Amino acid sequence: MSSYLFSRLAQTIVTLFVMSVLVFVGLYMVGNPVDVLLSSSATPQERMEVIRAFGLDRPVWEQYFTFLTKALQGDLGNSFIFNQPALDLIFQRMPATLELAFVALVMALIIGIPLGVRAGLKPKSRISRLIMTFSILGFSLPTFWIGLIMIMIFSVFLGWLPASGRGDTVNLLGVPVSFLTLDGLSHLLLPAFNLALFKISLVIRLTRAGVMEVMQLDYVRFARAKGINEKRILRVHVLKNTLIPLITVIGLELGSLIAFAVVTETIFAWPGMGKLIIDAIGVLDRPVILAYLLITVVMFSVINLVVDILYSIVDPRVRLEGGSR
Repeated sequence: MSSYLFSRLAQTIVTLFVMSVLVFVGLYMVGNPVDVLLSSSATPQERMEVIRAFGLDRPVWEQYFTFLTKALQGDLGNSFIFNQPALDLIFQRMPATLELAFVALVMALIIGIPLGVRAGLKPKSRISRLIMTFSILGFSLPTFWIGLIMIMIFSVFLGWLPASGRGDTVNLLGVPVSFLTLDGLSHLLLPAFNLALFKISLVIRLTRAGVMEVMQLDYVRFARAKGINEKRILRVHVLKNTLIPLITVIGLELGSLIAFAVVTETIFAWPGMGKLIIDAIGVLDRPVILAYLLITVVMFSVINLVVDILYSIVDPRVRLEGGSR
């Protein structure tokens, strides 16, 4: 176990280093943030003062070495726009993004698993075909278009739910959350469902395929021959074995929900990390962009590690050390 954790930590460090080099060089080649920060009426002297203040007058390798040295000390630099530590800005927005991602994941599981089981038990029924049609639409329709349509229907025409913002929040273990207040929950429903729609379709298809496969196995037929109740067969034999591959996929999808909530947060003006990174890209705020990407890589690595451990717990045949045995 310890050697496995050490190996994963080493992989994460290498990934962070390679990603930081690629992103830093890429941002350097895209353009000069001073052109965005200063107006066209700025004098050459004012431009030079800003360039020196941000350290942009030095070679790219020297800028990166300075960034890397400070990053190893926990300092990813100050935002060019907000003049605050980039990490502080990310951590201020992180609770909103994590809440949105977790609620979307819960929605995907609560809606997707029962529908997938229903479609898998009777794959040729009319209801199953309707469920699969819904999953196809969830895969096919663009997230931004679905978000705009939901705003038009539920916010503009019906007036049931707010179209933007996070609403009222309360502190839970020192972290502001909105799902514990009625106003916050009403603000959360639309963006969470919009973010969850693609994942719902994915869970439906994975669960359906798993149920159809497990239902044909010998031990399920043997359980039926023994006269075991169908609900017990479904709960003990079918669902347990269906959820094993689903855990791995869902763990990876949680990372993607966090990383790619950018579109949903922009459409619904949700004050999370995605909205922050879009604003930062618009003005080439390099420290914020780098901090966001580094934090995202770390979260992906931690989530993958947790998924591997959970997988070994659910399936005793899997071991973190030495492979399967």
